[in-house]
Amino acid sequence: MKSGNLTTGHRMPWNKGKFTGQKPPLKLREIWAIRTRLQMASNIRELTMFNLAIDSKLRACDLTRLQVQDVCPGSQVGSRATVMRQKTQRPVQFEITEQTRLSIEAWIRARGLKPSDYLFPSRLHDSPHLSTRQYARLVHRWVASIGLDDTAYDTHTMRRTRASLIYQRTTNLRAVQLLLGHTKLESTVRYLGIEVDDALEMAEQTEV
Repeated sequence: MKSGNLTTGHRMPWNKGKFTGQKPPLKLREIWAIRTRLQMASNIRELTMFNLAIDSKLRACDLTRLQVQDVCPGSQVGSRATVMRQKTQRPVQFEITEQTRLSIEAWIRARGLKPSDYLFPSRLHDSPHLSTRQYARLVHRWVASIGLDDTAYDTHTMRRTRASLIYQRTTNLRAVQLLLGHTKLESTVRYLGIEVDDALEMAEQTEV
């Protein structure tokens, strides 16, 4: 087999020139910078998506499939929601903060969404709801808008952000594990990017 041309079967690595590994969460000031930009642009759809992504800590596949009734079971958006995760088929509960509730309510009114509608309908005809690829593009655009290198961030950044902030404030791994819906503590440790020995020691201190 010859080398040095396209007939060799060698392909350029997908990650050539890209950041790989654990994606960093957003810092508090970065959250507010993105949020402020979306508010100033009156972009209700993306503001709602951004706020809910931070609050829910959901994977992209679960966030994009949310229905109105998942977060608004009645006439008002709830302060908490429970959804079934696609990957594990286990339920996970999350808090919906006041600012997120307000943006969700504004988005539902603006779009005229019904309880059975997807919360984030796709603008493409071949999909009933926003795709994970479309969502990923939005995440890259959000981080780039505040001067960050968007190749260093992805949709997992959104999932990790609130969990990381909670961990920084409380060092309570058990709580973060529960909020992320992880069955194993090791998964939470990897997700937060902390040392295993430190994590286990803190977990033992938070036993009840």
